[in-house]
Formats: sequence, structure tokens, C-alpha cells
Amino acid sequence: MKFALCQLPVGQDPTTNVNQAVEAIKQAKAKNPDLKVVVLPECFNGPYGEEYFAQYAEKVPQGPTCQVLSKLAKSLGLYIIGGTIVEQADGGDLYNTCTVWSPEGKLIGKHRKMHLYDINITSAEPVGSSSFHESSALKPGNEFTVVEIENRKFGIGICHDIRFEELARIYRKEGCDMIVYPACFCYKQGPVQWELLQRSRANDNQLFVAAVGPARDENAAFISYGHSMAVDPWGRVMCEAGEKREIVIIDIDFSMVDEVRKQIPIFEQRRTDLYDTIKKH
Repeated sequence: MKFALCQLPVGQDPTTNVNQAVEAIKQAKAKNPDLKVVVLPECFNGPYGEEYFAQYAEKVPQGPTCQVLSKLAKSLGLYIIGGTIVEQADGGDLYNTCTVWSPEGKLIGKHRKMHLYDINITSAEPVGSSSFHESSALKPGNEFTVVEIENRKFGIGICHDIRFEELARIYRKEGCDMIVYPACFCYKQGPVQWELLQRSRANDNQLFVAAVGPARDENAAFISYGHSMAVDPWGRVMCEAGEKREIVIIDIDFSMVDEVRKQIPIFEQRRTDLYDTIKKH
């Protein structure tokens, strides 16, 4: 299955941002007619920042960004994992939300970020001081999101969700072969933790992991690390973008998931008589 990871710049004009995403997807499809899935970054239609969330919020699926993704998925015959946008729910609450679109233009998945990015790092090393409080503007989601693409199951997480092994383990128990994380990962923490987290989730659960972020903008209020990446079930990095705009095409051979799990059957060897990870909601 051919995948495109679209690492894109994000400015303050939502129309320009969405048009850039459309052109990138069309470009990827034109170069790879067999392309099946395209993944966009977290907050690809507006800047990532507490002060921006309300300004760029839209309804799902009625909003303009969703309508563009729906039409594009249908016209190109693609699955689009639409990064994230800020969703304004009917009651007025805001969520950081990933939408997933089928080649028929149907909304087949909606994941609201479960774990909000609330941090206050004061030490200079190893990741540099930084502070962010998503919960000052957003609400957390409470639902797991699994979508089926070409008879394979995909779990959806968003950025900070990747730090929680429990979420990935639930997706493994749900039969997922891949987890996709749109992620605007902080450039300070990126060199130490970005690759480590993806390889850990992939290795621990013997599945593919892909994480796609915005291109780096040194003048942004929140600077993304970039380096969009995919990791295979052995925990090996398959591809890695740089810091700027880049479209990376990868081939996913899902038979590798089955082979790894058969050769090292850790899931069957777990001592669930002594411990387990369970889904409560």
C-alpha cells in the first residue's frame, strides 16, 4: 500500500494553508498513480498555538476544510487522513480533531486528541525549557478511533497521544496494523524524543507507525520539529523528512506485521493473569 506523508508549511491564512495541502496531495497522486493514503500534519489549516485555536475553529464535517478534503478524496480516489483541525462542537467546546476520508468522500473516522499537551519544562537540558497548555483552550476527546483501509485496521492518535503506550496497546488489542499520529512536535524535544517515541510504539506493539508534522518555521509562535517519519514493526525507521516542505512516499507491506508477530509472539506471551491494559470507555 502506497502512503504519502505531506510535511507542509503553515501560515496564518487558512485558505492558503488548505490550498497548499490540496496541491501537495494532487502532486503526490500525479507522481504515484497507485497512491492509496495521504497523511497531513496536525493543525495544517492554521497555526498551532493557544491563542489561535478559537480563531481557526470549524464545524466537523460541515466546515470549509472538511468539505475540501471530502471532495478531494472523492475526486482522486484516495483515503485522506486529514491531519488535524480545531473542531468547534455544537455546544461551543473546541477539540483538536483528526478527520479520515474515504475514496467516496465519506467521513469514516474522527479522532479528538485524548491527551492534551500541557507541559512546563524548566530545565535547560536535555530538551530545553518550554511551556504549553492546550487545556486552556481545548477539551480532550474520550473515544478511541479505528478505521479500516484496504482490509487493514488503523488506529489514530494526535501528537501528545504518542507518549501514552496504553493508547497504542489498546489499538494493538483492537487488531490495528498501523497507528498514524499527525503531530506538531516541539523542535526542542524532537531531537531526543521524536524518533524514540515512534520506534517504541512500533516495536512494543509490532505494527507500523507514521507521524506527520508541519514544516519548520523559525518565526512561528510554536516551532515544529518537522522530520515526518514512518517506522516498521521491527522498530526500524523507513523514511524521514527533513525540516522544510517535503512529500515522502513509502510502500507499506502489511505482511511484515504478520511475520513479526509470528516470529516473536510477545502478544500471546503477555502475562495477562498478572497485568493487562483494558479499555474502559
